[in-house]
Amino acid sequence: MNGKLYPADLQGKGVLDGGRIIESKPIGLSGEGSAVTRVGPLFYWSWFQSPLDGYTGLHAHQGFEMITYMIQGKAVHQNSLGTTSEVEAGGLQLMRTGSGVKREERFVGPNAEGLQIWFEPHLRNALKLNPSYRQYRYHDFHVEHGEGVIRKTVIGNRSPVDLTVDVNMVDVRMEPGKEMNFSLGKGRSMAALALRGGGSWSAQENSTGIERLPFQHKDFIVWKGNDEGALTLSLKAEESLRMICIDVPEDPGYPLYAKKP
Repeated sequence: MNGKLYPADLQGKGVLDGGRIIESKPIGLSGEGSAVTRVGPLFYWSWFQSPLDGYTGLHAHQGFEMITYMIQGKAVHQNSLGTTSEVEAGGLQLMRTGSGVKREERFVGPNAEGLQIWFEPHLRNALKLNPSYRQYRYHDFHVEHGEGVIRKTVIGNRSPVDLTVDVNMVDVRMEPGKEMNFSLGKGRSMAALALRGGGSWSAQENSTGIERLPFQHKDFIVWKGNDEGALTLSLKAEESLRMICIDVPEDPGYPLYAKKP
């Protein structure tokens, strides 16, 4: 079976700023309670919510490439490079942390919501680079509109976001009953989070027929591609659906800091 589902009770939990920020972690660090700790170079995924206003004080990062993608509300960001910025819904900030950088953030509601996702580049090379920060607004991204389907390319082909890690990320919205297909390349894996609504994934398996994987709101799904060639995945919305899908290579071609358990 190529697909595996992880409901909310198999995802890590976190609380920051005295409970003003609540996190669900489909992919967490060691000891945070997440059943999934890595998908290739994708090694951390936090889905955070702050009903009113939440703050994370100045803290350091090094080596990794990190995005904050806002769903609702606003993120106010400051860092040791001298950057001050505000990222609103549909916008993204990218930190390539390189030789080291410090940042602090405030999430401003009502009902601020977003994703913080970390990717691992070739650390030996990344640690030699100066850190950098870039910000992108909603209108910077390529968005395709179909009948009952909106597909926004967040990272990858036609996106301005320039990670060194090989990543594709899409933000998909679908009306009930609509379907769309994804091609998962040889040796790649996809991680998908249901932000809103539910539906089902299916994959055509040569030896076992069609594999179907129903899911609900908050479920996290990981698909592993075939070693022989591309795997075609079909996503169907049973309710109004919003889903974040990220695909990465299982083996990025360089050593990863922490291997999968």
